[in-house]
Amino acid sequence: MKAEIQRPGESRETKPAIRKESGTPTPERPRASGTPLANPETAMAAEFDAVMAGAAPPLALAPMQDVTDRSFWALICRYGGADLYFTEYFRVYAGSHLDRSILRSVVDNPTGRPVVAQLIGNDIPELVRTARELQRYPVAAIDLNLGCPAPVVYRKCAGGGLLREPDRVDAILRALRQAIGIRFTVKTRLGFETATEFARLLEIFARHPLDLLTVHGRTVREMYRAPVCYEAIARAVRAVGCPVLANGNIASAARALEVLRSTGARGLMIGRGAIRNPWLFEQIRQHWRGEPVRLPDGRQVLDYVRCLMEAASGPGSSERSRVARLKKHMNYLGIGVEPTGQFLHRIRRAASEAEFLGICERFLDHDRPMALEPFDLGLGPGDLMAEAQA
Repeated sequence: MKAEIQRPGESRETKPAIRKESGTPTPERPRASGTPLANPETAMAAEFDAVMAGAAPPLALAPMQDVTDRSFWALICRYGGADLYFTEYFRVYAGSHLDRSILRSVVDNPTGRPVVAQLIGNDIPELVRTARELQRYPVAAIDLNLGCPAPVVYRKCAGGGLLREPDRVDAILRALRQAIGIRFTVKTRLGFETATEFARLLEIFARHPLDLLTVHGRTVREMYRAPVCYEAIARAVRAVGCPVLANGNIASAARALEVLRSTGARGLMIGRGAIRNPWLFEQIRQHWRGEPVRLPDGRQVLDYVRCLMEAASGPGSSERSRVARLKKHMNYLGIGVEPTGQFLHRIRRAASEAEFLGICERFLDHDRPMALEPFDLGLGPGDLMAEAQA
């Protein structure tokens, strides 16, 4: 499809300013330390249902711990934004409390869109307790994380680790469905070791009246290295009685529509691709409507980097911590900047904000259109971004 360059200045004139983290939240939404809303369920459920029933495929921003926080939500809204926002996961264990920084994303939601609160854990009474507590806040749905592939998580039999115990998954879903009076959703992978485990999992998911199932088309062991199995996502669409979001390697508007067609999924969840290209949600909508897909130029990407720097500059943060945080985002953006790998190599070694910004200006201060799709940089198998190129 023909790409139309969005000229520098076009988006700058219409971008709303990001509220500082220290700013006053909107009056109708309580702070995390305040009193929860009395009965937010009806309005939130209506918002969720409206998104799912719309003509266009719903687009969700995936939860990514320590990356897709409230400040990133506010930022990505400048570029079109998602239809649904999933929180970073609330860790649930004996005596756990709702994480105040994550809860602020809920009670001071900067997006104006429905929020889904994600839980991770394996203790049924504690999961039930936490789900009930979260329903006192303005969340549209509660989501159970059955897909996190991080070893520090799955070794504790949480996230993707639960997929090794399908009977336990069954019991957790039964208890949570009984405890949750709003929408209840699940995010999963195809299994722990192999995709042959997925058939049993689908039987379990179909047994419970879920409101949405998000499927990442890899196993836990595969992390992000293997190709995404979209055929397995298509099997999920046929097997369960709820809408399905396809997740994994959605890097362009063309790929997005291809995945929707091949899987029959109701919509898409996008994580890494949206960090690399915050215009992606709007580009997918343009492509779906049959409109030219508007590509940002280098200076607009540079503006995005500056906005990331602004979002990272919270009160009391050190320059070292801010640069480290920015590098997390640049790992994803870096593989889409240029094909030699020099940008990614240099940005990873930046020691100060001035050096960081100087590298970005060197590579991005131009008016050429940028697709921001990942290049094959020939990274080693142990490199985090080698997985993202799979």
